[in-house]
Amino acid sequence: MEKKSGTRPDVARPSGREADQPREIRLTRDYTRHAEGSVLVEFGDTKVLCNASVEAGVPRWLRGKNQGWVTAEYGMLPRATHSRSGREATRGKQGGRTLEIQRLIGRSLRAAVNLKKLGEFTITVDCDVIQADGGTRTASITGGCVALVDAIRYLQREKKIKGDPFKQLVSSVSVGIYKGMPVVDLDYPEDSSADTDMNVVMTESGELIEVQGTAEAGAFTRAELNAMLDLAEKAGAQLRAHQREALGIRQ
Repeated sequence: MEKKSGTRPDVARPSGREADQPREIRLTRDYTRHAEGSVLVEFGDTKVLCNASVEAGVPRWLRGKNQGWVTAEYGMLPRATHSRSGREATRGKQGGRTLEIQRLIGRSLRAAVNLKKLGEFTITVDCDVIQADGGTRTASITGGCVALVDAIRYLQREKKIKGDPFKQLVSSVSVGIYKGMPVVDLDYPEDSSADTDMNVVMTESGELIEVQGTAEAGAFTRAELNAMLDLAEKAGAQLRAHQREALGIRQ
């Protein structure tokens, strides 16, 4: 028998939100002084500082190709969670989760830029989790994109590049199956006990960049997958509205 994929009146989310209701979103630009682009992004109680830094030059394998590069680094501060976790720098290497997340952020943000028009500059977006309550990678992508746009605008103001490398906004949100019900933007209580956990990255036009989905407790159905993607699409439009408002971009 196929599982139902709609809102269930007998299931309450720990936060009291509706199934299709994201957490409160805040994007605070120019949060730090020195970075070319800086944003504090807040998805509810998840807070991530995104700093976009511009450097002349590109990685060795891109030299002479007359194009730029966008990359990302991700880290969680020692007391971002309930208990202190040691700094990865102290251990001498990054963990597998960290590497996977920062590669996802980098891939996602490159979809926002025409690298040929960026010239031989590298923009690195550092995403440091100050406080974690689920969805740190999706918050990093959403806030990191705003910081990236500000870094591009810096290059334009300083007349270091010609034209506009910015193509489109990119945002990301988590969806999942919680107690049999598809929900959007999972906080930690939901994320830690979800039947299915999925991260969706979308462009401004609604196209998909990446879908990362895993069944944690039993398989999910095609109907549930469609329901989760519908939730992600609706929330993605809301996130991009927040991005445009933060950047002063008229729709």
